Amino acid sequence: MKIIKILLFINIFFCNLTNADINIEFENWKKNFKKIALSKNISEETFNLAIENTKYLPNVIKYDRYQPEFYEDTRTYISKRASLKKLRQGLELYEQNQELINKIEKEFKIEKELMLALMGIETNFGNYVGKMDILSSLATLSFDKRRSEFFTNELITLLKLIETKKIDHESLYGSWAGAFGFFQFMPSTIDNYAIDYNNNKEINLKNNIDAFASAANYLSKIGWRSEKPCFYKVVLKDNIPNKYLNTSAQKIKNKKRLSFFMKYIDDENLPDNLNFNYKVAIVTPDKDIVKNPEKLRPAYIVYDNYEVILKWNRSLRFSLAVCTLKDKFKDEL
Repeated sequence: MKIIKILLFINIFFCNLTNADINIEFENWKKNFKKIALSKNISEETFNLAIENTKYLPNVIKYDRYQPEFYEDTRTYISKRASLKKLRQGLELYEQNQELINKIEKEFKIEKELMLALMGIETNFGNYVGKMDILSSLATLSFDKRRSEFFTNELITLLKLIETKKIDHESLYGSWAGAFGFFQFMPSTIDNYAIDYNNNKEINLKNNIDAFASAANYLSKIGWRSEKPCFYKVVLKDNIPNKYLNTSAQKIKNKKRLSFFMKYIDDENLPDNLNFNYKVAIVTPDKDIVKNPEKLRPAYIVYDNYEVILKWNRSLRFSLAVCTLKDKFKDEL
């Protein structure tokens, strides 16, 4: 609950301003931001084209303050995102695009089950890519105080993509946080990892060909290792020291060989073929989020692949949901 209190405190500044006041402040921010953009080699023409008509979007701030990661317990969060309905939708998409997905899986060495899981959770397999004006969303979040530096950098990157004509600014509709396409790439992710897989001289992340290839390229470059474990749910014994319990997605700490942690784990439900030399960490994701959580439940031992998904989305629950849905696809394919 500490996180929620902090966010409410940060939000006080905006609550004390009227809509008119905020709009005036936002227009002043745009003037100052223009100086920053031009100093980063963004042309005035591109800046005016992209930013002149952006608006402050109060709903973006509401969404930012009230994300599911901030209030849903782990069981609820995962069950919504790894449902039987989502599994069936993913299997249908795979059947329709089997040749493409298998080719990309082989080339990039990224399991098709993982790509399907990510696409399913991010955009319901491309059925909901978001309708927000991404430029206005990023401008609003850059103007906001909570994560201004991060979103300012993303907005500058997006302007550079527009400047170099890698992205058409008129196509920029997506999530409230500025993510775009079937796999919800942020501008920096597009810049670093998106690829023109069909060689038609444009990157279209709302097309299965470029989208799946770009996702696979991204996962490969950030360190996913095919067929390696992601996590296992465990039952912890009461004698485990608090210092070994990870409750934040910002940095996974106190990683040890699994053999070290076994004295704190009830191993009754663990698989028989575990490698006890792998380094793992322990995650208890409900602490500090859910009201009156159980201290040691739920709990998971997490591997390097789990941390790779954290690079995609800094949420303990998101990584758990992705790997859960991935395993469900693996049981079917």
